[in-house]
Amino acid sequence: MSEAAGTARAPVDLRRIEDLEAAYRAHAGELERFALRQLRDAGAAADVVQEVFVRAWRHAERYDAAVASLRVWLFTIARNVVVDHVRRARSRPATPTAPADLSLATPSSADFTDDLVTGWFLEEALARLGDDQRRAIVETSVRGRPYAEVAAEQGVPVGTLRSRVFYGLRTLRHIMDDMGVPL
Repeated sequence: MSEAAGTARAPVDLRRIEDLEAAYRAHAGELERFALRQLRDAGAAADVVQEVFVRAWRHAERYDAAVASLRVWLFTIARNVVVDHVRRARSRPATPTAPADLSLATPSSADFTDDLVTGWFLEEALARLGDDQRRAIVETSVRGRPYAEVAAEQGVPVGTLRSRVFYGLRTLRHIMDDMGVPL
């Protein structure tokens, strides 16, 4: 869809075929790789991608760009579809699944990427913080550096750095709650 020069693009609306196609082109490959890593089945991974876009189209009104990016929203749907797929497969007595296969794709598995999706939400939430708070949290809480070292590097007293971390984490928790991400 071409735009006239100087006109702004309307917000993403997955009920519009152009927006749905653009979202598919931008994210389908990555969603399929995500599903393939979880399910270890190319056919099931393709089914997951199809279901993600069907659900996104059906529930397009639920997407809010102020809460999360389209990519994060689609990956959240994908995670739910993968979990549904695993549960459905385990509940069918006619098609028994080897226990070794179940351990690869269950949500409790160590390689399940719930943490990956939560990480994307965290990345978006951190971007909404002020620079000082974000740098303080990343350096001390994420990278695990000592407060004294980070304070000296940033040229502030240790107490100021501790305040930035405290209030930044509090704000981060509120942002994550608003995004619907349990911590």
